[in-house]
Amino acid sequence: MSVVKRNNSVFPALMNELFKPDWFGGLESATSYLPAVNIKDNETEFELELSVPGRKKEDFNIEIDEDVLTVSSEVRTDEEKKTENFTRKEFTFSSFKRSFTLPETVDTEKIEANYENGILSFVLPKKEEALPKPKRLIELS
Repeated sequence: MSVVKRNNSVFPALMNELFKPDWFGGLESATSYLPAVNIKDNETEFELELSVPGRKKEDFNIEIDEDVLTVSSEVRTDEEKKTENFTRKEFTFSSFKRSFTLPETVDTEKIEANYENGILSFVLPKKEEALPKPKRLIELS
């Protein structure tokens, strides 16, 4: 069996433009993405931030199962009027799902979450036994 190369030398640019699924330019698929994450390790807690602009608090599903924190969201825009004539329509559905394995030092019962200005932030407090012990002086006898 041999491989046959196809040569569209007459109108290659035109053919590529005509048969390209996204003929109007831009991204071909923007329905699913992974939000950017920042994780800070402080003395008493971890701070987790996800960049997810353009959503509402009700759009998020947050759960913890066996030390795995899972954040997901699925947004569908309302059905447009049938009389509108779109040349391009990209913002009909958007979703993501991220999971984070929490260290054993996190107190999962005291996790707090907040969504403000497009940033979903979590405070993951450390367990009491994981906190650093203060310095103590030992006297000589």
